Amino acid sequence: MTRLLFVASEASPFVKTGGLADVIGSLPQALNKRNDVEVRVVLPLYQEILNKWKDKIEEWLTFSVDVGWRHHQVKVYQLLHQHTHFYFIHNDYYFSRHQIYGYEDDGERFIFFCQAVCSMLSKLEGFPVDILHAHDWQAALSIAFSKIYYPDWQLKTVYTIHNLKYQGIMQKYAFSDLFYLAPDHIGGFEWNGLLNCMKAGLFHAHKITTVSPTYAEEIKTHYHGEGLHSIINERHQDVSGILNGIDTEGYNPMTDRSLVSPFDHAGANKQANKKVLQQQLGLPVNEDTPLYVMVSRLVEQKGFHLVQRIIDEFLTEDVQFIILGSGEHEFEDYFYHAASRNPTKLVTYLGFSESLARQIYASSDFFVMPSLFEPCGLSQLIALQYKSVPIVRETGGLKDTVQAFNEHSLSGNGFSFQNYNAHDLLHVLRYALQIYHNETKWKALLHNVDKSSFDWQQSAEAYVHLYRALIHAKKGE
Repeated sequence: MTRLLFVASEASPFVKTGGLADVIGSLPQALNKRNDVEVRVVLPLYQEILNKWKDKIEEWLTFSVDVGWRHHQVKVYQLLHQHTHFYFIHNDYYFSRHQIYGYEDDGERFIFFCQAVCSMLSKLEGFPVDILHAHDWQAALSIAFSKIYYPDWQLKTVYTIHNLKYQGIMQKYAFSDLFYLAPDHIGGFEWNGLLNCMKAGLFHAHKITTVSPTYAEEIKTHYHGEGLHSIINERHQDVSGILNGIDTEGYNPMTDRSLVSPFDHAGANKQANKKVLQQQLGLPVNEDTPLYVMVSRLVEQKGFHLVQRIIDEFLTEDVQFIILGSGEHEFEDYFYHAASRNPTKLVTYLGFSESLARQIYASSDFFVMPSLFEPCGLSQLIALQYKSVPIVRETGGLKDTVQAFNEHSLSGNGFSFQNYNAHDLLHVLRYALQIYHNETKWKALLHNVDKSSFDWQQSAEAYVHLYRALIHAKKGE
C-alpha cells in the first residue's frame, strides 16, 4: 500500500475558484477506489469552508509553527468525505477572511500553510506518508520544506503544475524574514532576483507533472514557459504530462438535477432543455436554431479578444450565443453591450451559477473555447459529457482532447483551429454551422462525441505508474 498526501489550496466541494478544485475533489476518489494506494488531502481551512462545514469537521490536533517573528497556533481538523480523508489547517490570522486569494500577504499565508503541513507530517500516526504530492504554487513550498527539514526521511515528492502563469512571487528579503532556513538554501527559491514558489517546487520535487501531454511540451518553450522554461528544460527527464479527467458521475446528464429534462448517452430529450433555456433567458424559442455557448472566466487567456472581434459579424448568421461568466471589466462591458445590440441572438450573463452553467452545457449545440493557452481545460470535457460539440484552439489539453471533425472520414469529436487569430475562429464557427445543417455529417459527429470519455480511470492509472516508479527508486529496485 502506497500512502500519499495531496497538498492543495482548494478542492470541491469545499471551496472552488477553478479547475484545480475539481481535480483535487475527484482524483483522490479515483485513486482511493484502488487497492494499492491510499490518498489523503490537506487544505487550508478558509472561513468559507468553516461556515459551510463546521458541523461536520472535527478538531484533531493542535501544535504551533513560526513564520518570521510570529508564533502561530495551528489547529488541524479532519473529515471523511466520499471515502477520502481530508485535513484542514486552521489559523484565524491567515484564513479567517472573506476571500481565499487576492491579499498582499498571500505569499506569507501559504508559507504558513506549507510549514504547518510539514509539521503535521511527523504527527500522522498510522499513516506514514510515502509520497507528498503538491499542486500549484500555493503548495509548492511543502515539497521544499519537507526535503530540507527531513533529509533523512525517504519521503518522495511529486509537484503538479496546473497553471504555470501563477507562480507565487515575493521579494527576496522575505527569505530572511519568513523562512527559517540557512542562507545557502536560497538558490532553490530565488528566480530573477525574487523568491518564486513555483520555482521552489520545480527545483526540489523528485517528479514534475502537468495536466496534459501537450502542455508538458509547451512549457519547455519560451512562449509558454512564463519565464521558467530553462529550469523546466533542465528537469526535462522528470517532467511528464498526465491528462486530467472529470467526475463523470457528478457530470452526468442522465442524473443531473439541474436539468429540466435529463437525457441519455444518445442525446434524446436534449432539445427540450434548449427550449426551456431559450425561454428562461429571453431568446426566441426554436430548438432548430444552433446554440453556441461559452462558460468561462472573462479573461484574455480564454480567447475573449478573438470573440470580441468577430461576435457581431458571426451573429448575422441564424444562430444564438450565450456567454456565462465574470472577469475583466473590458470583456464584461463589451459583451454586455454586444448583447444589447443583439437582443434576440446574444445573452451575456455576468456572474456565475453552477446550476445555470449545467443547463447551458446541456442545452448547447456547440461549446466555444478559443484559449490563448490551456494547461488542460475541463470545460470541453464537461461539454462532451453533455453532448455539446467543442470548438477549440489547438493548444495544451484542448489539442489532446478534441480531434477536428473530418467530413470525409467522419472522424473527430469537435472543431479546432491553430493560429490565435479572430478570423480563423470565425471561419471554424461558420464551418461548424455548415456541418450542423448536414444531417448525415451532424449525426456522425454526435456519434463521435458520444464515444468520447474522459473519466479518471486512465489518468489514475498513469499516476499510479508514476508513484510506483518513485517507490521502486526509493527501495533501490
